[in-house]
Amino acid sequence: MDIEKIIEESILVKEKILIDKDLIANIKKTVEICIDTFRNGGKVLLCGNGGSAADAQHIAAELSGRFNFDREPLFSEALHVNSSFVTAVANDYGYDHVFSRMVKAAGRAGDVLMGISTSGNSVSVVNAIITANDLEMKTIGLTGETGGKLNDICDVCIKVPSTNTARIQEAHIMIGHILCEMIEKELFTEK
Repeated sequence: MDIEKIIEESILVKEKILIDKDLIANIKKTVEICIDTFRNGGKVLLCGNGGSAADAQHIAAELSGRFNFDREPLFSEALHVNSSFVTAVANDYGYDHVFSRMVKAAGRAGDVLMGISTSGNSVSVVNAIITANDLEMKTIGLTGETGGKLNDICDVCIKVPSTNTARIQEAHIMIGHILCEMIEKELFTEK
């Protein structure tokens, strides 16, 4: 077992994030977009597959429940949480449309859709971002090193500097926690 090596690889990815001024600027831009959306009565929707679905649900829960302290809830939801909807749409229209169909149902101009995909190429996530753009929603991509297809179609693409899925996902949840902490602090802490 090489536990120390795995930990070192995870730390290295986070060190690369720490010194990447463009990546940090994209995190700040995402925070600002989300704060603006919540202040204007909008919502933040998230989507992803597999581990990225878990991350989407985790981030949505932190925003809609609470993060560091008790406060009013924020409207945030992961698009895969209704299993009857997901399975019906996958059966009737194909899995590639499960998120885009829910974006059509729930998304409004000015809302945010965050698409999480380590490759940036997940078809169901890409389709959801395209639909969100058509609805004039703000779109955020949370991806790996290249950004994949999401890099060119999102308003902001936060690209974790790695090609290793596990290391990317570890960084995604760190970035998700940063977003939640900064949004909560800005919206609910007296100045």
